[in-house]
Amino acid sequence: MHAKLDLLRRRCGNRARRRKDIRDRKRPGPPNAFTLLPWLLLGLGSFSNLIGGEAPNPWIGGAGLLAFNSLYISVTFRAFHKERRQSRTTLWLLGAMAAITYGLALGYGGSWLLYFPLLSLAVGTTLRDRRLGFTLMVISGSAGYISGSEGHSPWDPWTLGYGTFISGAVTAAILTLSETVMELRSTRQELARSAVEKERLRFSRDLHDLLGHTLSVIVVKSEAARRLAPRDIDAALSQISDIETVGRQALTEIREAVTGYRDASLAGELDSARSALTAAGIEPVVRQSGPPLEPQSASLLGWVVREAVTNAVRHSGATRCEITVDGEKPERVRLVISDNGRGVGSTPPGSGLKGLTERLAAAGGSLQAGPGQRSGFRLVAELPVETTAPDAAQDTATDAAPGAAHGAVHGTPGPS
Repeated sequence: MHAKLDLLRRRCGNRARRRKDIRDRKRPGPPNAFTLLPWLLLGLGSFSNLIGGEAPNPWIGGAGLLAFNSLYISVTFRAFHKERRQSRTTLWLLGAMAAITYGLALGYGGSWLLYFPLLSLAVGTTLRDRRLGFTLMVISGSAGYISGSEGHSPWDPWTLGYGTFISGAVTAAILTLSETVMELRSTRQELARSAVEKERLRFSRDLHDLLGHTLSVIVVKSEAARRLAPRDIDAALSQISDIETVGRQALTEIREAVTGYRDASLAGELDSARSALTAAGIEPVVRQSGPPLEPQSASLLGWVVREAVTNAVRHSGATRCEITVDGEKPERVRLVISDNGRGVGSTPPGSGLKGLTERLAAAGGSLQAGPGQRSGFRLVAELPVETTAPDAAQDTATDAAPGAAHGAVHGTPGPS
């Protein structure tokens, strides 16, 4: 049944991906230089004047027409590459276009004035900054003035000036909007990739912290059960029962880690730390002072306790481990974990401590780990906090005996 459901999910996912690919292929792409070439048809009137012999000095007019079209094509193709569009060469080409446009307009007039909208269109594709508005106003005003000086219809200057300004302004707006949409699409894809990477990092970090601690506790309690079995079967069965409880709890925590809702409780982690240290033959000493912490700070410190105790059980070879939570200062809470073991030596910090350092730094805190003052290993974590109950202060200290296993953090011993 599960295999059929998985097969159905895969088929549905493949169909959805195929539909998305089809939609992406049908989606119109951004404008390019070829979409601006048909506007050269505005020059057909001047071309017909040359062919019909209506223009004086046809060789000069033909040379100007050829030069303008060549420059127009060159400028529009350069305009779709940001580096080339902003280069001085493009500005020189645009200036040459303007000179030819004014020369043809003043020398021939009539249909030759339609090169002003083409010049404005080229300006709109090239200038995308504050210079655009002023340049379009100058070109539009010039076109209207030259058209009005010919003495034709009084509406011709306004029509030509308006058309000249609109052609450049609309072209610049469309191209700018198109580039913005493409940048947004690229940003959205990058954000999606970043979200996937962030989720992978979260899951790998949580899985490392969960399994590293849980497997260490299981190994330690299994060794304790093996040692106790020949002489105290009841104590060995108690350790085996603890292994079963730890395993079930680990399954629950892994499910929570997959869904992203897993938080490490400070009180629970302190209880688990006492149990794990005791089973490993390390005397736990837990002290906690100050008011209750807010859930986020308690969760972060719970992860620190879990990682530090896991490392102590695995590598320290210590006989005593002290855990102190100092929340007396209203603005910061300080967690200190130290043991009397071998210390870190030259071994670089593992991925667990690196991940915890990143978590605390993101919350405005810090984590320092290294050799203790006399011997062993010492870890100090600090966090800025806001307490959930500012008026309720507590100051308790617990020196747990080596036989305590599951007692409360503040001094109630449990069975070993």
